[in-house]
Amino acid sequence: MKGSVRARMDSLEHATDVLVVGAGMAGLIAAREVIRTGRSVTVLDKGRGVGGRLASRRIDGAAFDHGAQGFTTGDPCHAAVGLLERLEGAVAEWNPTPTARSGHVQWRGVPSMSGVAKHLALGVPVQLEATLTAVRPEADHWVATTLDGRSVTAKAVILTPPVPQSLALLEAGHFPLAPALRQRLNAIEYDRCLAVMAVLEGPSRIPPPGGTLLDTGPIASITDNLLKGISREPAVTLQATPEFSLEHWDRDRMETGRLLLAAAAEWLGAGVRSYQVHGWRYSRPRVMDPEPCIVASSVPPLVLAGDAFGQGGVEGAALSGFEAAKTILTLSPNHLDSIQ
Repeated sequence: MKGSVRARMDSLEHATDVLVVGAGMAGLIAAREVIRTGRSVTVLDKGRGVGGRLASRRIDGAAFDHGAQGFTTGDPCHAAVGLLERLEGAVAEWNPTPTARSGHVQWRGVPSMSGVAKHLALGVPVQLEATLTAVRPEADHWVATTLDGRSVTAKAVILTPPVPQSLALLEAGHFPLAPALRQRLNAIEYDRCLAVMAVLEGPSRIPPPGGTLLDTGPIASITDNLLKGISREPAVTLQATPEFSLEHWDRDRMETGRLLLAAAAEWLGAGVRSYQVHGWRYSRPRVMDPEPCIVASSVPPLVLAGDAFGQGGVEGAALSGFEAAKTILTLSPNHLDSIQ
């Protein structure tokens, strides 16, 4: 695939075979798989860049991964093997201890985690800064409307945002979910996470290869982005525990950052030159659905997918994307080809 198509809302108002909502791991994998069959795809994402929680940022010359720090591959299924083939050149081995599960290789993005998403987005028509307000069924197709009143008509839809956001889009579109399905989706829960990105005045005390999980205090993990190989300047990412993040969610972010930096003092080993704090409302699913994706409608087809389905994590999100594409393409075999 050559080049990627990214545009803002001024070019958005058209019809497509499959609409994919969300340009994270699940959405991009699903879009690529549908494109391989020759169908047209449009991916919409409200962010300014692709990736979702495959997120990276630059501060004062330092680079940070501040969402997912890496991912493991261990599932022996064909799709999992295909994931690494699709990510060739966009990942490198990175096995911090004790973060990697026994026997599973852990990977980081090249040059950072957002590079994984940018690699997957090559050749995929992605519309950024496209905030949806509703997804509604109309006879044999779907209509997705945006905050500024524009629309996309699609024969089928794959929703990959956090489940509460997907449910809000369907509710705004007056789509009646079956009670059992609504109960199943409402059972999915997410943890929050406050992440501190700190530029240091010198090297940290974090041992190579630069990633550590903590089992006491307010910090869940701490990563040295210099040792990890994504930053040229000393820079650490602190991710707070779900309990701390929830308790401090509505408090002043810079003060909360100071609390976390103080708790990490023994790991820092150097003064803090500057720092920023980011809050992930849907950091990772705490309660997941066991299936890799869920069919919400057969005609017109609509599937929900993402890291809250199946095994979870970055690899789980990818497997969910593979399964969502497969499901959409087989749910109604002639549907995508018959509607004009």
